[in-house]
Amino acid sequence: MTKKFTYSVVAPIYNEIGIVDEFCKRITDVMDSTGEEWELVLVDDGSSDGSTERIRELASVNKNIRPVIFARNFGHQIAVTAGLDYARGEAVTIIDADLQDPPEVILDLIEKWREGYQVVFAVRAEREGESWFKKFTASLFYRIIFRITDVKIPLDTGDFRLLDRKVVDVMNSMRERHRFLRGMSAWIGFKQVGVEYKRAARFAGETKYPFNKMLKLALNAVTGFSYFPLQVASYFGFASAGLAIIAIPVVAILRMTGTQFFGGQATTLIAVLFLGGVQLISLGILGEYIGRLYDEAKGRPLYIVSEAPEDE
Repeated sequence: MTKKFTYSVVAPIYNEIGIVDEFCKRITDVMDSTGEEWELVLVDDGSSDGSTERIRELASVNKNIRPVIFARNFGHQIAVTAGLDYARGEAVTIIDADLQDPPEVILDLIEKWREGYQVVFAVRAEREGESWFKKFTASLFYRIIFRITDVKIPLDTGDFRLLDRKVVDVMNSMRERHRFLRGMSAWIGFKQVGVEYKRAARFAGETKYPFNKMLKLALNAVTGFSYFPLQVASYFGFASAGLAIIAIPVVAILRMTGTQFFGGQATTLIAVLFLGGVQLISLGILGEYIGRLYDEAKGRPLYIVSEAPEDE
């Protein structure tokens, strides 16, 4: 029979050999202070810097640590998904291992959960140790997603949040491949509240979310929760058709009056390039959605585990 825990903490690990010891220590200090049973699910996402071996060593001396080892790298969102699959707690906290999200904030999330909230998300009031470009692009990302997606995702929130067991069970039933977990938890509903905190600088190592990965995450968010790109293609089509309808009588009148304002090949070339560009953009947008349908149709597992703990 599966043992029940009050709290689970899920943390994806990818090449964090310089951080994992301090992270586990701080998580242990925080969770022991609750006086409740807890577990730390560390999902190794195909690390190649020795993090995998270190996770095994930490688990051998700390019974609260449960390692889940991937067969290869599957990505951050999939690693978190695996952690949710293996978590056994009544309240499950998702947190990154880089210590930018202070483990001590988990106690604030737990307090709100005890008040009856089922999704408690951490809101970044301040961000230390990040460049102006990172802050600007992150702020722009959150606001664009908020504006164009069908689900209202809270601003300035990442995956750092606490989920009630009911919420976790619903999310575990949602098996789409291109995942945007903060959007999924917002879409589910339930009683939700935010807790502000100060985001710290990275403890060690380098960010695992450079600009290209943030862009991919944004694309997953938009295509997973909005038809806006398809609507933009339609708007371009209607705008082009409207211009053509207006241009036809204008050009006819100018030609009849002998005006050569639209003479030569330049105008024709510009019109062809514009319409060709609109068509290619529209095809690209359709391709993104069709590609995601193709991935879902293949029905492959979200991840492959080489090692996982047995339920007690």
